[in-house]
Formats: sequence, structure tokens, C-alpha cells
Amino acid sequence: MTRLEVPATIAMAQRARAMRGRGEEVLSLALGEPDFPTPAGVIEAAHRAALDGQTKYPPVEGTPALKAAIIRKFARENGLTYEPSEIMVSNGGKQVIFNAFMATLNPGDEVIVPSPYWVSYPLIISLFGGVPVFVDCPEETGFRLGAAALEAAITPRTKWLVLNFPNNPTGATTTRADLEAIAEVLRRHPQVHVLSDEIYEHLVYDGKTHVSIAQVAPDLKPRVLTLNGVSKAYAMTGWRVGYVGGPAWLIRAMGSIQGSSTSGICSISQAASVAALDGPPGVVEVMRETYDRRRRMVVSALRQIPQLTCAMPQGAFYVYPGIAACIGRTSAGGRRLDTDEDFAIALLEEEHVAVVHGSAFGKGPYIRLSYATSDDILRNACGRIARFVAGLT
Repeated sequence: MTRLEVPATIAMAQRARAMRGRGEEVLSLALGEPDFPTPAGVIEAAHRAALDGQTKYPPVEGTPALKAAIIRKFARENGLTYEPSEIMVSNGGKQVIFNAFMATLNPGDEVIVPSPYWVSYPLIISLFGGVPVFVDCPEETGFRLGAAALEAAITPRTKWLVLNFPNNPTGATTTRADLEAIAEVLRRHPQVHVLSDEIYEHLVYDGKTHVSIAQVAPDLKPRVLTLNGVSKAYAMTGWRVGYVGGPAWLIRAMGSIQGSSTSGICSISQAASVAALDGPPGVVEVMRETYDRRRRMVVSALRQIPQLTCAMPQGAFYVYPGIAACIGRTSAGGRRLDTDEDFAIALLEEEHVAVVHGSAFGKGPYIRLSYATSDDILRNACGRIARFVAGLT
């Protein structure tokens, strides 16, 4: 338990909520949660399922209807073929990761995690005695993972590689050529399995197309877990449904763990997820177009602040501006900013804008902003950030 920390994203959101509880107005860009409502057709499907009596204990690894919808989704959108025994449904994508690492990691096993990374990866790895091995993905290369850097990080103890594209926190995407080069490295190291977290796959911009590594390298598919869920693309964070396709032997092991912990996933949420996955794609496209517009608006505003750098994200709904020029300075409120965490805390306390410091994602000095909120909040928050930075001495 001493190794188990509160994720920085949740900790910052808790700070913001505490301030709101004291009656203070806070603009929170800390959590990656869509501000859209869950699509009406999805809610209607859940209601029908409840009225039809789908309220009993569901199968541990997912209802047949949802597993069939997931199989159709993988085939239609990713060119991947799975059998029902190779599909599993969990309480969000995080439980998929938890199950996979609990099932496979022995003390001292290494897991390669490209940096910047989602905060939960190293926390879960460490919880089971694994060793996170971080590989830097610099801003100059679009925060993408290089094949040479990956090769240099692999040792005989390496058991997993985590891929997360589109990326949280940077919004970076990867190309088919990138994945082909990564696959070539992995072919030389058959002991390495791949967790491909594709939860943001529908949120890509500028004409780009998402590609799965199991699609690019079919020969590696037997050692790839392709993770996804309904939370981000369908604005269903509270429904708690993640899913994964992977080798049957590992799905069985993960199912055994889940059966002894949470058991099956809420039956109503699973019925709703069938409607989401099989629903009209236009619903997702409307959200994606809105995020695209917000992305350009926020990056434009941040690039007008001379002390910041800001790469244009190609996916997800995050911006990851660099704040190196702000470190070592003092805020208008008299706070010394020695780290990006100091910056984030001072920004919250003085301007009431909640962001997450980049060092929590393994790469500072940066901050992460989520633009999955309203235009008014984003404009106001960017204005406050500009005022905060202008006040530094």
C-alpha cells in the first residue's frame, strides 16, 4: 500500500472540488471527461434493458450481446478478427490493465512505458511488483515512440510494452510506419507482450486515421491486448465499461481475477454499450468535430503567451504546453515556482484554474489541459492562464 499513490489527475480534481465546496469558482481542466451527454439512443437502450428484466448477475467476462458487438466493432473499425473467448468486458479500461498486469507480472518484471504516460500505468505496474521502464518521447518528434529508443530499453526481464495512441496526456498519434518499425523490434524479442490502449481512437484530427498494431502486424496479434471502451468516444465515463481483445489464455486468466474481485459488469451498462457500439457513427463525429474546433482554439490562445510552448495535438482531447520559461520565477501571489507542480498549484490557488502538472505524466516542465469542456470555460481559463503567466517575476 505504500507504493499506491493517488493519481495526480484525481488529486488535482479533488483540490478543485474542495475549493468549490468553499464557494469558490473554479474552472477545471484537470479531468479527461467529455462534457457531452450520453447519446439518447444509448440511454433508451439501457432503459429498455432494465424494463426487460436484464437486471440479474451478468457473465463475468461480458454478456454475449456485448461481446458480439465488440467483435463486430473490432472487425469493422480495426480489421481485427476475434472469437468470443478472446473478448472480455471490465469496469472501465483501468480494470482491464489491472487484470492483465495482475495475471502476468512477477516481482522484477519490466514494463516499458513511453513517456509522457497516463498516470495509472506505473502505479498499477508497481503495485504488482513490476518495474516501469520509461522511454522518453520528446516534443521535437511529436511525442512519438522511436523504434531505436524502444530497442535500447528492452532487456531479458521485459514482459510488456504499453502503447497509448492517441496519447494521454499529449494528444500524440502514431503512424503506420511508426508501428511497422516498432513491430520489427518486437519480432526480435518474442517475450514482450503489448498492451495497446486505444481508448481515444475515434478522436483523431487533420485527416489522420487510427491504426492498431495488431492490424499492422498480424503475426504479433497472439501477444497483443487491444484495449478500448465506451467512455471517451460516447461520453459514457460513468457507465464504467471497458473491453479488450486478446489471446484466449490471457483472457481466461484475467477473467479468473475479475471473477474473484468485481465479477460481471453492470448489466444495464452492457446493454447501453451494445447500442453505443452498433449506433450511428454520426454521433461520435459531431463530438469529434467539436473537440477539433476547441483544440485549435486552445492551442491558438496558448501560443499567444510568449513564455509557453504548445505542440498541436493530433488526437484525444488534451493539450500539453511546455512551461520551462516559467520555472524559477515567482507568481503574483508570492509563490516560488520551482517545479511544474508548483505552477499548477499556484495557478489553481491564484487564478482558480485546475490543470495537472506534467511531471505526474513523466515529463516536465509541462502542464496538461483537457479541452473536453465548454468554449466559454476554455476561453476564460486560457485568459486566466495568460494573466497568471504575465504576473510572474
